[in-house]
Amino acid sequence: MGNLITVRPYKDADLSQVRALFIIINRLLAPAHLKDVFEAYIASSMIEEIGRISEYYGEKKGSFWVAESDGAIVGMFGLEPSGPDAVELRRMYVSPDSRRQGIAGKMLAFAEDHCRTINVRQLDLSTSEIQSDALSFYRKSGYELVREEVA
Repeated sequence: MGNLITVRPYKDADLSQVRALFIIINRLLAPAHLKDVFEAYIASSMIEEIGRISEYYGEKKGSFWVAESDGAIVGMFGLEPSGPDAVELRRMYVSPDSRRQGIAGKMLAFAEDHCRTINVRQLDLSTSEIQSDALSFYRKSGYELVREEVA
């Protein structure tokens, strides 16, 4: 990969690119028989979180980050408190056109380093069973399954 990837804090000017990435990823994830369910999920997520990232993560005392290459948002993730000494990695997505270039690894390493910087001892990861690439990536990165939940 020739392009430099920078992980930086989200800015309100990033909203349109972050919204577009969220929609693209969730539409790609949607099984054919759940398209309507995913569209409803996308719509509610836009209202509750993605359409108001600064406010949402501010209220939660968390943070939101983007991975940028040549002015384009190629990845994103949020960190949200999940316990007294823990944060949850949320909304970690990489643009389909930018996958297999080390961006997810760079974002995960950044999240781990950020946790150390703010003295958080535990990073919780969660994903769904339909995100098999994410599950595989997390396992290869040294994380282990602690619990399964049915949505």
